[in-house]
Amino acid sequence: MKKPKIIFTVINDLTYDQRMIRICKSLVNNNYEVLLVGRKLAKSKSLQSQPFQQKRLNCFFQKGKFFYLEYNLRLLFFLWKKKFDAVCAIDLDTILPAYYVSRWKGKKLVYDAHEYFTEVPEVIERPLVKNIWEWVGRKTIPTCAYCYTVGHSLAEVLKEKYGTHFEVIRNMPEMNELKKEISLPQKHIILYQGALNVGRGLEEILDAMTEIHEAELWLAGEGDLSNFLREKTIQLQIENKVKFLGYLLPEELRKITPQATIGINLLKNNSLNYYYSLANKTFDFVQAEVPGIHMNFPEYQKLIKEKEVGILIDDLKKETIVKTVNVLLQDTVFYKKLKDNCREARKTWTWEKEEMKLLKFYERIFR
Repeated sequence: MKKPKIIFTVINDLTYDQRMIRICKSLVNNNYEVLLVGRKLAKSKSLQSQPFQQKRLNCFFQKGKFFYLEYNLRLLFFLWKKKFDAVCAIDLDTILPAYYVSRWKGKKLVYDAHEYFTEVPEVIERPLVKNIWEWVGRKTIPTCAYCYTVGHSLAEVLKEKYGTHFEVIRNMPEMNELKKEISLPQKHIILYQGALNVGRGLEEILDAMTEIHEAELWLAGEGDLSNFLREKTIQLQIENKVKFLGYLLPEELRKITPQATIGINLLKNNSLNYYYSLANKTFDFVQAEVPGIHMNFPEYQKLIKEKEVGILIDDLKKETIVKTVNVLLQDTVFYKKLKDNCREARKTWTWEKEEMKLLKFYERIFR
């Protein structure tokens, strides 16, 4: 029997996209042929060997409107030349080429919303850009019969907006990804992992570190604020308490996360994308048995209600962050309770569970 061929389209360089790596591996292991398409950056590392096919498109422009235009045109021509049974666009910034080529070829179109794209801070602050992406969404998503996203709250919002049902497939780690053989550091570690971008509470946690004396802050990732945060660390004279780890490969990150005492997932309540988010790091912390500090937003409320694996905070005030961190560092009984809850939750909040939903989703498409 011929294997169904699926092409996934993203706009990153593939190396650090743990969600897509998991999805593509799961499908390949269950008799699908998979090609993951992204772009090559000036600083891209060599692609890691994977059981699925990978392709990175080269672009002359690296950012801005000309980049998006160039990448979408290159992706359009690339898809036109390829044979496939379904194409899955990841977020709105890759859906137009997938939409047109799937229609021209009479193939299946799938949409995977990793975020509430028209409500990300970089978009809502630019009305013209927002209008363009709103048009893209209105044109493409209502015509797509096969959609899924990362959280229940976002699925409800997107269904109401576009009139299309969204399945929920959360981005959880595999059960066997926890590295038990690590040697724990002597000092407490507060860990942030992800993009160093605006709205992630990074400036605020640096301010809080001036009054947190029992721990170091480790930042794993890079982004638009990388230079600014490094300069701010020097200005605040906390270089001895802050460590910038840079980009880490998924397997490197899985060795770092279990070393942390606290995981932080801080977001400004300045965009609906953040408000309805369910960050990947949430489950990475749980799988590593690391209690987290999360915002009092809908998805995190549901998780903490189901399993108390961390603390919710209402704002990013310096005193709020300092107080919450100190509670976790100083109240050993409460901390042990949260850690024990993580140990229980990690048995069920796993990719092995979510993978079953993914496979059923694609079985329906090719039934």
